[in-house]
This record gives sequence, C-alpha cells and structure tokens, in this order.
Amino acid sequence: MSATQYHATIKALSDQIVQAQRPIRVLDALKWGPEIQQTFFDKSCQVLPAVDANFYEKNPLKFDPDKKIEEFQLIERAVRKELGQFSSIGEIMIRMCQEYSTVVDMLKARGTPSFSRFAQQLYGSSEDVFYAGGPSLKNLAETISSTLHFIDKKIDTDDDEKRLSSQDAVDILQKRLKGYFDQDHEVRVELSDDILADAAAGAERIRLRTDAKFSMRDIRVLEVHEGWVHLGTTLNGMTQPVCTFLSKGPPSSTVTQEGLAIIMEVFTFSSHPNRMRGITDRVRAINMAENGANFLEVFRFFEGEGMSLEDSYAKTSRAFRGSTPTLGPFTKDLSYNKGFILIYNYIRLAIQKGLVERIPLLLLGKTTLEDLKVWEDLLHEGIVVPPKYLPQQFKDLAALSAWMCYSLFLNQLDLKRLASEYKGIL
Repeated sequence: MSATQYHATIKALSDQIVQAQRPIRVLDALKWGPEIQQTFFDKSCQVLPAVDANFYEKNPLKFDPDKKIEEFQLIERAVRKELGQFSSIGEIMIRMCQEYSTVVDMLKARGTPSFSRFAQQLYGSSEDVFYAGGPSLKNLAETISSTLHFIDKKIDTDDDEKRLSSQDAVDILQKRLKGYFDQDHEVRVELSDDILADAAAGAERIRLRTDAKFSMRDIRVLEVHEGWVHLGTTLNGMTQPVCTFLSKGPPSSTVTQEGLAIIMEVFTFSSHPNRMRGITDRVRAINMAENGANFLEVFRFFEGEGMSLEDSYAKTSRAFRGSTPTLGPFTKDLSYNKGFILIYNYIRLAIQKGLVERIPLLLLGKTTLEDLKVWEDLLHEGIVVPPKYLPQQFKDLAALSAWMCYSLFLNQLDLKRLASEYKGIL
C-alpha cells in the first residue's frame, strides 16, 4: 500500500468515527431542565427532585443505542482489518470506538445505579490517586478549599465585579476572539437560554447564558478557556487532512482538554479564587455523592458554606445529572482538576527530559495525554499537521521552560519546614 493509499484508508476510517458519534450529545441527554429547579424551590428546597429513569425516557436519545454500539463495533473491526493489530493510529481509533460504546451504555443507563459506574469508568472517581500511595482528587479539593478560606475576598478588585450583561460579554468576547482566530474560521459568540453553565463552546461558536452576569475577569477566563483551548483544539482538529477524528473528543480527551484549559487560565494569570472554588466544589459534590450522600445532603452542605440557594442548586444538580437524587454522581466534572494535575506534571517532566517539542501537540486537536508520543511520530510521517492555532505560551516555550525548571526544584522543598522558618516574618 502506497503512502497515499495509507493516508486515504486512515481518513476513511476516521470519517466513519466522526459520522458515527455525531448524534451522541451527552449533556443534552442528561439535563434536568428549569422545571425541576422551579419545583424544588416551590417545595422550599425540602423535597428530593422528582428525577428517575422514567424522567429520562421523556427525553429519548436521538439514536438507537444498540445499533449505535454495533456501528462502532463494525468500525473497530474495519480498523483492525485495514490497519493491522499493531498500528499506533489504529489503536487510538479502536480505543475511541470502545469509549463511545461505553458512552452509549452510560446513556442507556440514565436514572439507574449503573449510570454512575459507567461515568466512573469513563471519567474516573474522586477517590482515584495520581500514583500509588499518593493524594487523590478529594485531597486536592480539600487543600484548595482550606487555602481559599484564608484568602476569601481579600484580593477582589473591580475586575471581579459582575456588572456586565450577557450581551456586553458577547460583544467584548467576540472582538477579542476575532483577533485570535484568522479569517479561515469565523468564530461566533451567541446568547443561549439552553445551557446550565454560564458558557459552553461548540464547533465554531461560544454560547453565553442569557441571564448570566459577567465580570471582566470572567471574560478573560472565557477567552482563554473556551476560546483559545476548546474552540482552538476543535478548529485545529478540523484542519487535519487525515485524522479528522481529532475534531471530536471522546471522554479520555475530555480530561486532557479541560485540564489544558485550566492550565491556560493559570499560565495567563486569568484564573482567580472564585473560579478555583467553583471547580473544586464540583469535586467535593461528586465525592459526597460517591460516598452515599443524596441531593438534599449535598445541597445543604453548599448552603451551609454560605452559598446562595441558586448556586447550591446549580453545583448539586451538576453532580447528579444523568443519575437520580439518590443513586450516585456523574463524574465528568472531575476532569478539570484531574486534567490540570496530569498535564502540569507532564509538562514539567517533558522539560526535564528535553522533550519540549511535544508540548504544543496538546493543542493538535482533541488529543489525549497518553497519545502525545504517537502524535509526534505521526507528525514526522505527515499523517498529522502542526496545530494552526497556538497560544503564545505554547509557541515560544522559553518562559514556560524557565518556570518549570524552578517548579522542579520547588517541589523538593518541605513546605511545613519553610513555614516554621518563615513564622517570624509571616
């Protein structure tokens, strides 16, 4: 088989994966809707939301799940037949097919005990450790929460005041992203009444919730998180001439993509304590649900932390969507913190080992961290092309390398001992 034929075979199989996953919309299939929230508040936040398996049947999947799993199995067989057992690109596509099949199984299990188990299989658990004997995501959330308690609002500025309407945010964000993406891709920022979060990124657009308020710091976060990373990696994937599946992300890429987005918030000094509190609160909610807490118990925990009823409901419902108020969590929201830790340490180690050229490949498309070595090989073979859109921090790795060199040393210092040494000046 010639190189041209080989590339054509990969592209044909890749296009099949893209087409097969098209009707799968995970968050749309799991959402509760505003009527559930309204009923919860009408009952003075004292009664569990009326969500069970029958509730999800009223929001049927847009595809036949059994036929969809069979479709992915057929693609998997075709990959093995056309590319062989030991093809690195074939292994990635086979894993994608298997992940998408598990996603379909999870959606079939909405409102049942199996749902949360499938979610843990795809996205992990709050009790997972980063290495044998090491800390877990639960430990990370506890550490950050206790630190934020001391910071509180002492460092808020005018940039933190949520004085901008959603339309103001649309106008500002649209202008900023127009300067980042070129004329080949016309990125749109739009208002939406159909999203739970304040913002969500699609293929070539960012949607902002109509009734949300934004600060200037929020807009900066949206610019780098939703724009530079989520839209950027989607568009980078869409420019791939062979591996077209890089424009679409299975769950394993979600961890990498969300972690990369948080990394960019930190690298650009865009993140802030309230933002960190928001993503670590998601870990706390999931951990409570994994350990048997029901919706009301998690809701009351957040209320007891001084949060508004609306914020407490939003944080709790994110954890239980797809499930029921008593059957365990949807664990996707672990991806932000999990991905951040995994990618930050990968970058540190890559710089330590002189593998800096791999770091920009994180933005090649909807990549997965463990595949970066494969993508480097495929880049040399001409099967993938370099990412079109790269933040400055990943174009010129000099400053990032300097930062990480210091980070490698700082990790050797004992913080408790330093606290003892510094107590006279703190």
